[in-house]
Amino acid sequence: MPEGDSVYRLRQRLDAATRGARVLDGELRSGNAAGRSLAGRDIVGYDTHGKHLLTRFDDGSTLHTHLRMQGSWTITRPGRSLPSAAREKARVRLRLGDGREVWGLDLPVVELVPTARERDVVGRLGPDPLREDWDAAEAVRRLSARPERAFVAALLDQTLMAGLGNLWVNEVAFLRGIHPFAPIGATDVDALVVLAARCLRVSATVPGMYQVTTGDRRRGASHWVAGRAGRPCRRCGTRVRVRDEVANDPEQRRTWWCPRCQPMPAEGDVGTPE
Repeated sequence: MPEGDSVYRLRQRLDAATRGARVLDGELRSGNAAGRSLAGRDIVGYDTHGKHLLTRFDDGSTLHTHLRMQGSWTITRPGRSLPSAAREKARVRLRLGDGREVWGLDLPVVELVPTARERDVVGRLGPDPLREDWDAAEAVRRLSARPERAFVAALLDQTLMAGLGNLWVNEVAFLRGIHPFAPIGATDVDALVVLAARCLRVSATVPGMYQVTTGDRRRGASHWVAGRAGRPCRRCGTRVRVRDEVANDPEQRRTWWCPRCQPMPAEGDVGTPE
């Protein structure tokens, strides 16, 4: 599943390729403005908040999209077209002045909103380490408000801290040495926020370090626990365990951990918010 660092990198690619371009024709094919033409607008830039992408136009409108599990963006060169199967999944099409086409494929969220009202669609989100307005203290406050909440559930809640997805939540739990289903109050939340923010920033901005948590960029060696069910822990050799994060989770997210490196804390070992 795309995470905040994935969407940040997507934003950089789209911005470098299309900022300032004029949309000659194109349309939205789903969402609240399905059928709306985008012709005549200039792309003035992009922004992200957590896993949400904001495409801004010069007429004061913003296209809000979210990839969720399946969405993607691609750009075709002049004279080239998408395969018919991919075209059927197109939810956004923008033909630019130089003949290139920008396609938003299989996007579950497509909304056209006034730029001045972007907060209507992203205002509920928590602080994002990849934004200039990142507020670590506010992230700590929100995550600490319910110290009894399970670690994975709290970090996956985008209203508390935006941008962390399943991969990063599992890896950060290992790096903090906390059982993923332990109460979040059992760990140092200030240190947790510092670590999670650093991980996202390195992954999003350092070449070759995208979603590398072990420091080893070799194929199959980049993660501590994520995707390693039944394999030996890289630190202690204990078999990595796995289970569904939440019963009946429609996204079927899974949680991985090392039972030796990440023991469940003793009952009652939970902090309280100030």
